[in-house]
Amino acid sequence: MTPPERLRALLAEPGFVPMPAVWDGLTAKMTSAAGFRTAFLSGSCVAASRLGGPDLDLLSFAEMFDSFNLARAAAPELLLLADCDHGYGNVMNVQRTVRAYGRAGAAAVLIEDKVTPRALTSAGKPTITRDEARMKIRAAVEAAKESGVLVLARTDCRPTLGIDEAVARIEMYAEEGADILFLDSPADRDEMLRATAAAAGKPSFIVLVPGSKRLPTRKEAEVLGFKIGTYPQATVSAVIGAIGQGLEAIRTEDVGAAPATVAPREMMDVLGYADYDAEASRFMTSSDAESQ
Repeated sequence: MTPPERLRALLAEPGFVPMPAVWDGLTAKMTSAAGFRTAFLSGSCVAASRLGGPDLDLLSFAEMFDSFNLARAAAPELLLLADCDHGYGNVMNVQRTVRAYGRAGAAAVLIEDKVTPRALTSAGKPTITRDEARMKIRAAVEAAKESGVLVLARTDCRPTLGIDEAVARIEMYAEEGADILFLDSPADRDEMLRATAAAAGKPSFIVLVPGSKRLPTRKEAEVLGFKIGTYPQATVSAVIGAIGQGLEAIRTEDVGAAPATVAPREMMDVLGYADYDAEASRFMTSSDAESQ
């Protein structure tokens, strides 16, 4: 089965599908080793790791696509949903983006309706018109037919245009053939229910934050009708915190300030040193063996 076919089968199974965020080979490999079957290649996490910067449309297609290829190579069995933002331009850019990710083995791609280029402020989420949004999703769905990659259609219009427009866009995206639907920034659980109902039986996607009082738990999300969700802050915030603690421990020479670490042997296991040796041994020549 292809990655899109495997993701369709996974979404057809009972229960909520948790999707950790990944941004490189190591995070993808660890996510797969932890038993997760799918993950979200998060734009915010890639921006943090590659640029040390905010998720404000600073990443290029090439940078994001490179991160996808690294993650896929490190964990080929992990089903990756690629965050493609606005598709990096107009409908023709959207089609190029969707085809590229489909050919590279993505299980799904996310396309949103935010304005590009972005206004020079981090505040607000201005979006394109409904007709423009329709054509972007139509273009994405058409391009996706080549590989079968699933299309996740996201609307960001709730904060600026209201819930009625957001629900109308969810309905429109479902009609256009999007496979997964995503309302960003719902104000409350009633709006979440409206969004999942608007998906007309197709899977709905949600962003979750463990411990958040505003957002539902995984169990609550499932009750509200969501099928799949990601945790973009759960891993990247832990990494940022651990690096900060580790640097402080080095600066102060305070062993007690260091974060939890893994033993050298465990790190070698995570990174696959034994796997490398086992594979390489199959191709050793007699001179290679003698030099060891």
